[in-house]
Amino acid sequence: MSRSRLRRHTHGRWRRRLLLLIVLLPALTILQVLVLRWLDPPSSMVMLLQRLESRNVAGFELDYRWRDWQALSPHLPIALVAAEDQQFPAHHGFDLDAIGRALDHNDDGGRVRGASTISQQVAKNLFLWQGRSWLRKGMEAWYTLWLETLWPKQRVLEVYANIAQFGDGVYGAEAAAQRYFGVASSALNSAQSARLAAVLPSPQRWHAARPGPYVLARQAWVERQVRQLGGPEYLRECCGVPGQ
Repeated sequence: MSRSRLRRHTHGRWRRRLLLLIVLLPALTILQVLVLRWLDPPSSMVMLLQRLESRNVAGFELDYRWRDWQALSPHLPIALVAAEDQQFPAHHGFDLDAIGRALDHNDDGGRVRGASTISQQVAKNLFLWQGRSWLRKGMEAWYTLWLETLWPKQRVLEVYANIAQFGDGVYGAEAAAQRYFGVASSALNSAQSARLAAVLPSPQRWHAARPGPYVLARQAWVERQVRQLGGPEYLRECCGVPGQ
């Protein structure tokens, strides 16, 4: 084979490999999302990264205990929605109004404010790393699109309640309920659920068992928001949460 023909053959082979990679990578990410519609995740990317970062920290132990939807107190999902994403039943993964308000606020020079929905937070925490790069945000949007396409709202909220970080090394409602209140996640009352939701923006700085004035004020705000939304009934149509 002449050198020119060999070069063309080599270039053609690499183009085919690149094309196959371009097709396979998105397909694999979609398969990830589809499988986890039914398979409960054994971990998340955030947990894996914390395990890696804490491998030499003496005494560190990550606490993650999965509980199915039926084993969660009905007070918890509505508290999470009231605190983090009140348009959760209505949007398709992205709250455009919240994004607009956040952009206006950030343009005014205030403290940087996010506008992530619960769906976006599941996509980020389950599959991706922390950070503000355009690559990470683009992948977050991609995963969010497929989460909303392939999962029912109830599954999104169920996974969120189970993988959200509620303290240093404490992941999911069951681990948090046991650690901070000495009860199962099924027994969380409205105040305890609001307390857990209140620490979510900064779970390594705020503590559910030893709340300071800010956490207590935020808990009270979450409880007011839950009442204004109508309690667990607000999520009945989208997520099958029973009313009280």
